[in-house]
Amino acid sequence: MKINYSVRNIFTLLLTIFFFFVLTACDTLPFSDDEPDPCNDGGALFADNFNGDQMCGWVEYNRGGAVSVVEDGAMKISTSSPGEIWWTNPNRNFDDVIIDVNARQLSGANDNAYGVICRYQDEENFYLFLISGDGYYVVGKYKSGEDRVIYLTEEGQYIPSEIINQGQATNNIQASCVGSELSLSVNGVPLLTVTDTDFSSGDIGLAVSTLQQGTVEINFDDLQVFGP
Repeated sequence: MKINYSVRNIFTLLLTIFFFFVLTACDTLPFSDDEPDPCNDGGALFADNFNGDQMCGWVEYNRGGAVSVVEDGAMKISTSSPGEIWWTNPNRNFDDVIIDVNARQLSGANDNAYGVICRYQDEENFYLFLISGDGYYVVGKYKSGEDRVIYLTEEGQYIPSEIINQGQATNNIQASCVGSELSLSVNGVPLLTVTDTDFSSGDIGLAVSTLQQGTVEINFDDLQVFGP
């Protein structure tokens, strides 16, 4: 899935929806209703280490300058299309969740954004928790009827943080969607909590974008989804 957005300056990324289209995603789970979910072992609601031993339903694609593929023990999402955000979902439905994942920037300009999605309803309705390779973070949402992302941070813009490891580095991202509270922690440090009541359940996801020429590639690994 992708959505176009306008260029971000050092403080603000205005994600503007110009158009959207649905990737060839599965409408059914990768296991039957009478089988246990192979991706919720170990006490988690959902977990994937992307080693290829389990089929968790992530949408994989190669189109429009973007690639989403489970490979080499990671979910790899790359894009060479500036101004577009691309994501993948595993086709699940959760209420209150805490999403924890390790994300590593492998290549590309630091003027980017990557992170997690929660309460994904469809291509126009979900929450986003993003950090950037140049050390910024934001929590926002897409909502039907709006022509751009709604940022839920103070003054509606990205916020700098020294907690975020910049450039080709690994960051642990934890997004909490519990009741009306949406919280973001990076590398074990709470950065932001905001409130919003628009979405109460939905899928999770992983997302990547770039705002410069060249290919940005982010590897996601050791994803876990817990209840509060």
